[in-house]
Amino acid sequence: PVMVVLHTALLACCLLEPVLSHRTFLPALGWPMLALAVLAQVLRWWCITTLGPYWNTRVIVVPGARLVGAGPYRFLRHPNYVAVVVEIAALPLVHSGWLTAAAFTIANAALLTVRVRCENTALTQALPA
Repeated sequence: PVMVVLHTALLACCLLEPVLSHRTFLPALGWPMLALAVLAQVLRWWCITTLGPYWNTRVIVVPGARLVGAGPYRFLRHPNYVAVVVEIAALPLVHSGWLTAAAFTIANAALLTVRVRCENTALTQALPA
C-alpha cells in the first residue's frame, strides 16, 4: 500500500509542481529526462517479461521455484528497482519538477531500503543452503 501511495502521489506531483510553480519546459533537461524515463520503462518491461507468471508486486516465494537468473537478473539482483529509481528521479524533471524529484527520490530510498531487505530475507530463507 505504501508503494502504491508513493507512486500515485509522484504522478500527481509531476503534474502539479510545474503548473503551480509556473515552470516551463527546458529542452536541454526535459528531453534527456524523458529518454531516461522511457529507458526505465523498457527495463521494467524486460523484468516483467523475464519473470513471466512469477511477476507480482508482493513479496512471495514460491516453494520449489528456482531463482531467476535470466534477462536483467543476470546482471542485478533487483533490476526492477533500478528502473523505479531512474523513473522517480527522471520523470518529474521532464518538466523541471526538481522538488518532486528530490522529495520522492528520498522517500523511495527509504521505502526501498525496507523492501529490498524484506525480499533478500525471503529469498535467503527460501533458497537451499
